[in-house]
Amino acid sequence: MTTVGIEAMNVFAGTSQVNVEKLAVHRGLDTARFHNLLMKEKTVALPYEDPVTFGVNAAKPIIDALSPEERDRIELVITGTESAFDFGKSMSTYFHSLLGLNRNCRLFEIKNACYSGVAALQTAANFILAQTSPGAKALVIATDITRFMVAEGGDALSEDWSFAEPSGGAGAVAMLISDNPHVFQIDVGASGYYGHEVMDTCRPLPDSEAGNAELSLLSYLDCCENAFQEYSRRVGDVHFADTFGYLAFHTPFGGMIKGAHRNLMRKFLKARPAAIEEDFQRRMGPGLTYCQRVGNIMGATTMLSLASTIDNADLTGPQRVGVFSYGSGCCSEFFSGVVRPDSQQRIRRFGIADHLDKRYELGMDEYDMLLRTNHAVKFGTRNTELDPGIVPGARTALGRELLFLKRIDEFHREYEWVS
Repeated sequence: MTTVGIEAMNVFAGTSQVNVEKLAVHRGLDTARFHNLLMKEKTVALPYEDPVTFGVNAAKPIIDALSPEERDRIELVITGTESAFDFGKSMSTYFHSLLGLNRNCRLFEIKNACYSGVAALQTAANFILAQTSPGAKALVIATDITRFMVAEGGDALSEDWSFAEPSGGAGAVAMLISDNPHVFQIDVGASGYYGHEVMDTCRPLPDSEAGNAELSLLSYLDCCENAFQEYSRRVGDVHFADTFGYLAFHTPFGGMIKGAHRNLMRKFLKARPAAIEEDFQRRMGPGLTYCQRVGNIMGATTMLSLASTIDNADLTGPQRVGVFSYGSGCCSEFFSGVVRPDSQQRIRRFGIADHLDKRYELGMDEYDMLLRTNHAVKFGTRNTELDPGIVPGARTALGRELLFLKRIDEFHREYEWVS
């Protein structure tokens, strides 16, 4: 059987971040409740950063490491997002052009709330497994951003943001999918999916979300349990504690995955609180590390958790990782794959932790100012020139060449590389 999975993987989480504990104090939130979020920082997208710049900056180190022959074997580029800025034109076309890929390539976009990244991954994996073009590779870029905005003409921030603001992040995960799964080898056929119609969270308007937080939590818990049960039925002889060395779950905020983990441990193992806490820290802690520092990046969050798991786990030998993805509305999937010591070495060459450390920390005044300028790049912007000096120090914080949005000219987005 053909093996398939992630050959290379990288994360890009912007140039700027805000300390969410400081933000909670600044907003006057209930700090006791805030601590249940298990959040530390969140990436904030500057006006000249968009889903394309995030995606290209995540993918470029992967593409640069390929030989010309390997690069030309990329025959599929899929974007997973709910932050698209055009109802027709796919962001994959921008990725394809800016990364200089072969024109004999399929380019398209998948939208399915926070499930989109895994939907794109599984679509790419099945393309490889089909062997319709032996030796071909697929590039999957899951990219999403949150842009909170202050209503025009107003100074007050909407109370509806509540605890969503500290957890809403921005970022992208790029994955090269092939039959050389050096980073993550998918267990082919080992997958349980579960979905139904529910109005928990949605984006009825291009630049704003609506939803029911309690219903979303309940739907997440229901889907996690039922997707795992379907996985177990399909695979057979599955033990929630023993089958998986690590777990990587879609992480809107840490408290949600802690609740889902607790539910499964009680349901299937009858575990006591102390055992549940120890298991959570050991098997889910590594995957939470980067999610706590980036925030919820919707379609990319499950893959961010997987990247964090691989980078921070104890991989002295092969480990099976159980992965759970949930997208509001809803669709969910529990699947698995194997990682090895080489997986960690290959992902660490991109220096994800170092990148997170170097981001510029926004002060509260700078952050609030950005909320007022986000209208410059809202959905449907036709013409605008972006101000490169809007937050001095942020643009060069990472100390390397990055892609930024320069202008929008008759809806077409133009980008520039900045050292």
